[in-house]
Amino acid sequence: MRELFVPSPVFVPGQRWISNTESELGLGIVVELANRRVEISFPASGERRTYAVDNAPISRVQYEAGQQIHNELGELITVNDVLENQGCLIYNGVNEQGEAVILPEIDLNSFIQFSKPQDRLFAGQIDKNRAFQLRCQTLENIRHQQQSQVRGLLGPRVQLLPHQLYIASEAANRHAPRVLLADEVGLGKTIEAGLILHQQLISGRSKRVLVVVPDSLLHQWLVEMLRRFNLSFTILDEARCEGLEELGDVENDPFFDEEPTPQDDSYNPFESAQLVLCTLSFLTNNPERQAQAAAADWDLLIVDEAHHLQWSEAETSPAYRCIETLARQARGLLLLTATPEQLGVASHFARLRLLDPDRYYDLATFIEDEKKHKPVNELVQHLLADDVFEQLQSNPQLLQQLSAYLGDASVAPLQQALSGGGGEEFDQAIATVISDLLDRHGTGRVLFRNTRSSVAGFPDRQLHQYPLQPADRYNDAIMHAAMEELLAPELLLGSSWIAEDPRVGWLSSWLKDHRSEKVLVICARAETALDLEEHLRLRGGVQSAVFHEGLSLVARDRAAAFFADDEEGAQVLICSEIGSEGRNFQFSHHLVLFDLPLNPDLLEQRIGRLDRIGQRYTVDIHVPFYEDTAQQVLLRWYHEGINAFERTCPAGLALYQQFEQALIQCLNDGDNGAAMEQLISETKTATAATLQTLQQGRDRLLELNSCNHEKADAIVETMIEEERRQELSNYMEQVFDQYGVEQEHHSAASVILRPGDHMLEHSFPGLTEEGVTATYSREVALSREDMQFLSWEHPMVAGAMDMVLSGEFGNTAFCTLKLPPLKAGTVLLEAIFIVHCTAPSELQIQRYLPLTTMRIVVDSNNTDLSKVLTPAHLDKLGQKVPKRSAQDLIRHARPQISAMISRAEQLAEPKKDGLIEEAAGKMQTEQVAELGRLKALAAVNPNIRQEEVEYLKQSAVSLQRYLQGAQLKLDAVRVALVTD
Repeated sequence: MRELFVPSPVFVPGQRWISNTESELGLGIVVELANRRVEISFPASGERRTYAVDNAPISRVQYEAGQQIHNELGELITVNDVLENQGCLIYNGVNEQGEAVILPEIDLNSFIQFSKPQDRLFAGQIDKNRAFQLRCQTLENIRHQQQSQVRGLLGPRVQLLPHQLYIASEAANRHAPRVLLADEVGLGKTIEAGLILHQQLISGRSKRVLVVVPDSLLHQWLVEMLRRFNLSFTILDEARCEGLEELGDVENDPFFDEEPTPQDDSYNPFESAQLVLCTLSFLTNNPERQAQAAAADWDLLIVDEAHHLQWSEAETSPAYRCIETLARQARGLLLLTATPEQLGVASHFARLRLLDPDRYYDLATFIEDEKKHKPVNELVQHLLADDVFEQLQSNPQLLQQLSAYLGDASVAPLQQALSGGGGEEFDQAIATVISDLLDRHGTGRVLFRNTRSSVAGFPDRQLHQYPLQPADRYNDAIMHAAMEELLAPELLLGSSWIAEDPRVGWLSSWLKDHRSEKVLVICARAETALDLEEHLRLRGGVQSAVFHEGLSLVARDRAAAFFADDEEGAQVLICSEIGSEGRNFQFSHHLVLFDLPLNPDLLEQRIGRLDRIGQRYTVDIHVPFYEDTAQQVLLRWYHEGINAFERTCPAGLALYQQFEQALIQCLNDGDNGAAMEQLISETKTATAATLQTLQQGRDRLLELNSCNHEKADAIVETMIEEERRQELSNYMEQVFDQYGVEQEHHSAASVILRPGDHMLEHSFPGLTEEGVTATYSREVALSREDMQFLSWEHPMVAGAMDMVLSGEFGNTAFCTLKLPPLKAGTVLLEAIFIVHCTAPSELQIQRYLPLTTMRIVVDSNNTDLSKVLTPAHLDKLGQKVPKRSAQDLIRHARPQISAMISRAEQLAEPKKDGLIEEAAGKMQTEQVAELGRLKALAAVNPNIRQEEVEYLKQSAVSLQRYLQGAQLKLDAVRVALVTD
């Protein structure tokens, strides 16, 4: 390649220059030139810089005829011609009033910023080719994400469980979803709610969200939303509300100086954040706060433990009235509740009444409507039977019933397949008919409920009992002991309990015999956990960690991470009762219950820390207990009465309430005699009857609606494909490199990130001063909660892509290349256009018009070479050029390049029109089909809200209007010079 020689620039006071490295300084003025140094003042920022004349990182600002500029007063002037006088430029032009104006360059507006690619190119602000390539790659990545069928579901740190993802996909894709999530314990209602919430936020359907929970779950929700979904909620309590009211809205006032404004009675603390978390008691105990919450505008309301809201036709609890008021105000509503069979018809109706009071207005009417679902349910049972082909042939009434529910046209394909003798065509026809029945007559529009019996993947459970002789002082003290003390002997033994309690010795010995195993120990009290952990660590030589409610969030995370570490981590994690809430320790399969809770649901929560889908081993449950005491009584009742250890018992709490008095009497007596045998016998009988009733009452229509396994499996497969881990890792490595973030290998698919000494920006999204450890592997992220899970939807990744595209990073480039077919000296222009369509986020216009790039390549003869010269040609063959040389070459070729940009725009315009036409056609096809489907469903299924139908109509009109307003935008340019 011939050497590109560029003379040193000539500086003259009064000239306007711009910094290549600090463009935020604005337009600079040359004020002094001495000793091969040039001093430049930047009036917009009040800064001065001194540069060496021969290598100053600055570019001369020169406008051309036809461009628009601003004077110091901000007046717009169109340039007619440019004159030079003693090294300075004089612009002749006209202002907005058509008056002639003469403007010396020293009087140009200093606040100017160059962001358009062509402006930056001609101002000499030329980026590296790697930056240009990264910008183009970012555009492509965003387009891919916007078109993804699982957008909004990829980011959360959750297992890819089909039933959860199916519910999330079904509910989140609705306008303002109003549904009841009623999965059995352990199936992840909180995860489902989080997935729906995350998808609604990512898609723009929801912006403001209120979550209302019981007091005991406040911390769990805060941690779960942050750890799993990267959502930072603001907790509102009385103290915070009072503090916010004292400041009023001053923190959000851009003109706020020093003194806070006086208290503003109209200020609403519930409008201080987008994502708000509070307790139900906080609202019900304070009518003023309740009114403020109801006055705020919510896109989505989430209520956990909704079965505690008491309602009857005669009386309504304050808590129910509170949620009812909020539910009427919020557009979307998610209710998380226990399995409906445990609640009773009236209680179930009360939940549905919150979702749609117009549809569920009368209990008696609801009961009658529910009876109408029974024939459809029975019909579905026939269609699901293995001998359905024979049944349909021998029982013509089944086809008549199907025609009555679906119409002759929908049943015709099944009749044709039936006459054809069965086979694959028949199986497909059956699947279609079942799907139509569920769609038109199911209750899954408002209610989702999965049971363990319908979800695969749970491990077996095995109980191991360890009878121990009670400590002497325990026997002496039990006569007047409270129930809590009977079940927790350390309370009776006092401060020296560690030395006397035989459970401690048993645990120490058992841990030594199982040194290679990870063991989770749960006890009721934090004090017990602390004493036990200290003893095992100091006296037993056991690698241990403790986890209790007194620890900070960071300390809890550290303890969990220490336990999860396979190489140098703790063998045992000792938890207080909080250890049974919210955490996932399924990498362990040994659970030691140091004591037993009196609540069956709490026992199931403890076991549920290890008994989860994906657990690879049988969950071994170890229970040390004092013989012939209350501990053994409770153990026997749980195991022999309701079989709570080796299987889940959905009716556990109801059975406890049924036998509570008899059980308490046996516990107080420490009775393992006749009374206990009778209690166990009666409990076993009641348990069997209850479970049989639940089984008979299964709503197969609801279960099928809650998880279409074929669709659910397809969602999981799509999720796995869309993760594109290696692509993400490669992309982020380039981003970190370009922006100066230090990277250090941690382990497979994991990296340690720290701020570098020469970062391109002052901060990097999601990167703290201490740095972060992150992984691209979902499996690693699930077992190492101390690591960030980097996905395409993680705030760090999304923030990085936004940072690349929101500014001018990489939107100009220059290179040389050898390309024999083209003559040396030929100038090439690569222009990257995007179709820019501004529309409300809730319309999700990207479904039809994603961020699509159009690449146009022209030469100096205005020949279209887009198909001939691919990106790979320029990326691989392009050679970097010294910046000064590139600036000079572009300055000389400016008229030619300007003409080439105009030609590229002419070539891109028809393509833009084609894209918009294609997007509008796709939108009309999908919207018309979905609208027709909803109208048909609404005619037979009252669970279809008229609001959904109207929203779809309005959306179609709005989408068409916004699509027609889409504009072509030049996003980046690269100039290439052919050399020999």
